[in-house]
Order: sequence, then C-alpha cells, then structure tokens
Amino acid sequence: MPDAQEQKGPIRRFLDLPPDSVAKTVVVAVGLCLVASMVVSAAAVALRPVQEANQLNDKRVNVLQVAGVYDPDVPVNEAFAAFEPHVLELDTGEYTDQFEIDTFDQLAASGDPAIVRALDEDPAGLGGQMDAFRMIYILRDDAGEIDKVVLPIEGYGLWSTLFGFIALEANGNDIFGLQFYQHGETPGLGAEIDNPRWKALWNGKKLFTEDGTLAITVAKAPPPQGREYYVDALAGATLTSRGVDNLVRFWMSEAGYGTFLDRLQAGDID
Repeated sequence: MPDAQEQKGPIRRFLDLPPDSVAKTVVVAVGLCLVASMVVSAAAVALRPVQEANQLNDKRVNVLQVAGVYDPDVPVNEAFAAFEPHVLELDTGEYTDQFEIDTFDQLAASGDPAIVRALDEDPAGLGGQMDAFRMIYILRDDAGEIDKVVLPIEGYGLWSTLFGFIALEANGNDIFGLQFYQHGETPGLGAEIDNPRWKALWNGKKLFTEDGTLAITVAKAPPPQGREYYVDALAGATLTSRGVDNLVRFWMSEAGYGTFLDRLQAGDID
C-alpha cells in the first residue's frame, strides 16, 4: 500500500517542500526570471514607437539649434517644417528621388550593402565604408533663397562614434554652427564638445581658403592660413578633439560633401 506522500501528485509534493529547499528555490527563481523577462520584452515592444518618436524629435531639435532657429515656445514639428529635407547622392552632389523622404532611415541605410561604398582612407573612423546617400536639410529665407544648409556628420572620437550636424551659410564656406546629438565621450573632458562656449567657437569660421584648400582645423594652435580657419582644441581631450578635426575635415572633403559644396558655391543648388 503506497504511503500518503507517494499518493500525492508532483505539484502537491513540490508545494509541500520546505521553503528553503534547493528545488523550490531554483523553480521560483526561474519562474520570476521568466515573468520579468516577458514584462520587460512587452514594455520594450509597446514603448518602441514612443522611443522612436522621441529620437526623431531630439534630432529635429538639434537641426533647429545648429541652424539658430530653435525656439522652445514653438512646437518642434511646426518649426522643423521650415526645412526642406533632401536625400543627397554624395558622388554627384545632387539630390536623388531614389528614396522616399518620409521613410529614409540613415541608420538603416548604413546597413544596406547596396548603398554604401568602401573607403580607401578612413580618417573619421567609419569602419572602412560610408553611406553613398545622406539626408540633408535646406533652410530658406523669406525671399526663397538658401539661407542655411545643415549637413549630418559622424566619426570616431576617443570612446565612441560622434553623431552631429554642421550648419553652413549659403556660400558653402562659412560655418554657422556645429553640434553633436549622440556620443559617449568622457564627462568633463571629451564631452565638453557639448559645452555652449566651445560650440560657439565654430560660428563664423571658414572651411576653405580663397584658393579652395580645405583649411578648417581643430588644434591647439592656429594653422598658417589664419584664425578664421581655426577652432581651439578641448583642454585635456586631445583624442576627442583630433576625432572632431578628422571627421569635420573628412565630411567637408571630396570624400564627403565636397562635390555638393562645389555646386553650392557655384550657385548650382536650387
């Protein structure tokens, strides 16, 4: 005749175990982990649209700020409507209708082997390849003429890839502003690229000399061409400063937006 314990089912026998038994501890811990992971996964899926909307909003705020038209009292989407977004083909320096403006995703495009190209030289630390197409933003004045051009830039600093924007005047040479919206540089050192005083140093600087030589430099001393081509390096953040110098010079060169800037300076961009 089986004893009372053997007559019980497996669930009943498990429940009758002491609270501190190994089996009950393991089962409860695994169960809690499974429930917690399901809750976290469900929350991540549910919040993804909100996260994407916040990221888009933050990027638009940065475009507005670097162009000098951000007003916290004006809704971001309303202010951003003043910009004309265009997908630019870097090799030709011309706009392309190959992509839908509203659905073009720069990060997704970066992973598409059909629209990236290899780099013979990679001073900005882009991993040896770069997008062949970039989303740029045109701001016009009241007369409908180009006022500012906002170009996305990126490159490696000390610890991270820096993502930002540079705003140029209509002549394609004078810098209006530069700022980064995503990076992981050292707080108090490399992260000083976010310091308003350092960002203000870029305003009014020039990219090219009169003979067309790319001269903009982030360094501890001005270049031979003069201070109008010079932004003071960050104190104690030599490698981050060098990274910013490399990425700005790369994107403003023929490997980046150079062909587009040539056309802009020649008045060939509508």
